[in-house]
Amino acid sequence: MGGCIGSQRDNGPSSGESSDAAVALGRNQPLKPEKPKWKSDVPLTEGQLRSKRDEFWDTAPAFEGRKEIWDALKGAAYALETGDHTLAQAIVDGANISLPHGTLMDCYDELGNRYQLPVYVLSAPTNLIEEASEGDVDQDAENASPGLELPIKFRLSTINKDLKLYVRTTDTVLKLKNRIFEETEVEPARQRWFFAGRMLSDKLRIEDIKIPKSYVVQVIVSPETVLSEGS
Repeated sequence: MGGCIGSQRDNGPSSGESSDAAVALGRNQPLKPEKPKWKSDVPLTEGQLRSKRDEFWDTAPAFEGRKEIWDALKGAAYALETGDHTLAQAIVDGANISLPHGTLMDCYDELGNRYQLPVYVLSAPTNLIEEASEGDVDQDAENASPGLELPIKFRLSTINKDLKLYVRTTDTVLKLKNRIFEETEVEPARQRWFFAGRMLSDKLRIEDIKIPKSYVVQVIVSPETVLSEGS
């Protein structure tokens, strides 16, 4: 993790020793527009990278240095990564930050305090792992294999006749509970499905249940009063 090394400006180096602060304050380069390229030892997802950055910026002001400079560096780093080099340079100039190497990885404020930013706050690694939401995965799976269509009868405990629906073998119990809700206004949470003596969980798919032709799924409907008392 990057940090800050505080060093006060003096009249010059003594006994042949050089001062980082004196060198930094003596020269300054424009901020380079190129993002640093790097590869993470352990591949990171976008969420993990964001967590590392948040952790750094939350703890950075605890290092030596001035909070307003850390805030300026954070703003400049964000502007640079999003491609707004002009804004990043303006932030650096406005805060009187010196860049002896033209990069935010090593910089100084006007008092000679040194600030070092880790590379992961300036750019994403070349081996960043793309994340896919659960909904996208489910949708892709559904599009890849829509399943077979077949009729199924449902016998609800609150009505006198069976409800016949055309479903797909890849449909889940929860999805069909919502379809029954559309037909009967019986909320999915009030439905308890039973087939062959066992209760069917919401995640099961029709093809997993293996319902023979002409068989009926029993749907026990809980009274609204019982549902409200348990909630």
